[in-house]
Amino acid sequence: MIGFFWRFQIPSSTIYAINDKESPEGAAADYEARLKQLVESKVLPLSAISGFPKFDLMLLGMGPDGHVASLFPSRTHRHEKERLVTFITDSPKPPPPRITFTFPVINSASEIAMVVTGAELANMVDVALGSVPPPDGIPPPCTEVSAEEELTWFLDKDAASKLQTSG
Repeated sequence: MIGFFWRFQIPSSTIYAINDKESPEGAAADYEARLKQLVESKVLPLSAISGFPKFDLMLLGMGPDGHVASLFPSRTHRHEKERLVTFITDSPKPPPPRITFTFPVINSASEIAMVVTGAELANMVDVALGSVPPPDGIPPPCTEVSAEEELTWFLDKDAASKLQTSG
């Protein structure tokens, strides 16, 4: 991953990796503390709307169950409203332990790019964009994503295959 950043000449001093030597709970607490330090040192601004750290851009994907980041439909951590970072130890998708930003942080971003590819995601794209109701009647996490300025969906032909076209 560092190679990716090196290619674009992003200084390593601006890369804040998750501490994978900690437990999920410890890693989440550590990363939240780092974010708070970045806010205190004015490297990362706070959203005037939410009061949470404000990133210029969040790049997100989506799973077939509608999860985003590591916020899964059947896990209560998706409803966290106070913390910046949360964790899960029993993810339904490997690896089981994960840490993730919470929705208040994600939705405080100026812009969010949702990048979704593959036919296996077409049904959930249809749900996420409001064309059809969720099959179980419970809105999946992907429906909770909303940037402060602009949310843009980038879909390949397969992911967009179930969307209705007008005209």
